[in-house]
Amino acid sequence: MTQLKDLQVGDAFEGLYLIKQADLRQTRAGKPFLAMIFQDRTGQIGGNLWDADDHMVETFTKGKVVYMRAVKELYQGSPQVNKIFLRLPENTEPNNPKDFKPKSPVNEQELRDYISKTIFKIENATWNRIVRHIFKKYDKEFFEYPAAKTNHHAFEGGLSFHTATMAQLAEKICEVYPVLNESLMLAGILLHDMAKVIEFSGAENTTYTLKGNLIGHIVLIDEEVSEAIRELEIDNDKEDVTILRHVLLSHHGLQEYGSPVRPQIMEAEVIHQIDMMDASIMMMQTALNQIVPGEMTPRIFPLDNRNFYKPDWKSN
Repeated sequence: MTQLKDLQVGDAFEGLYLIKQADLRQTRAGKPFLAMIFQDRTGQIGGNLWDADDHMVETFTKGKVVYMRAVKELYQGSPQVNKIFLRLPENTEPNNPKDFKPKSPVNEQELRDYISKTIFKIENATWNRIVRHIFKKYDKEFFEYPAAKTNHHAFEGGLSFHTATMAQLAEKICEVYPVLNESLMLAGILLHDMAKVIEFSGAENTTYTLKGNLIGHIVLIDEEVSEAIRELEIDNDKEDVTILRHVLLSHHGLQEYGSPVRPQIMEAEVIHQIDMMDASIMMMQTALNQIVPGEMTPRIFPLDNRNFYKPDWKSN
């Protein structure tokens, strides 16, 4: 099977891939087609299945593995597949969707070991107790769930990988800027996206839950912290409780991005910037992994809808 990351423009290829997305749309002439995204463990690529009849719409749905024969082309500078032929797997051909999904580049046990050591570094007793309490409650989900539905770390184990990467960055930044409170940085980072285990349905075919749609993970984690301090009998009026809640509520930086308040503590602002940097790097890395040197990525909507170029370093 040809891996998506190895395809070059003009390549005719065939293989088994997972349908990540299949949306029924219409051309300007009113003819139905399926706007699709295919993926394997190395990346993903979009393409349109033209003249889609009822059988195609019912058969080629999100979450199914399909055999595809197609050609990689460029459309307005972005890679896509065209001249698509699809069928379902036959006989002994692989058909388990899990085999076609990317996973965390770090195994679960390594992430568990690092997270455990990181919690131990939180010297403030209040923050440490709250973090331990919430991690004990959502241990299984934290190491299984993605960090996002589509944009960044959108793979099984993505939530813990994203969190661990941010914590590593925070530790290095605190070495350069010792004025920062490392305990607050680590506590805020470990909890900042924890409520995505409530916001999302799970690691498979991830969708937003009702609470995810109507409340969102920022407010949900504040509720979790409030519940934790009640159960732990911690005074809600303590300054360190308020500071931790502020860090969590402000980590998206702007109100239009979902934060009820903007960062007004230095550590809160730095955590927001670390979060943005890690998410941005993952989005760029994911897109660049799907093309060969000399090509431009498809537009990345969360990064101001920009394309990114992959240099051919070997030729320099």
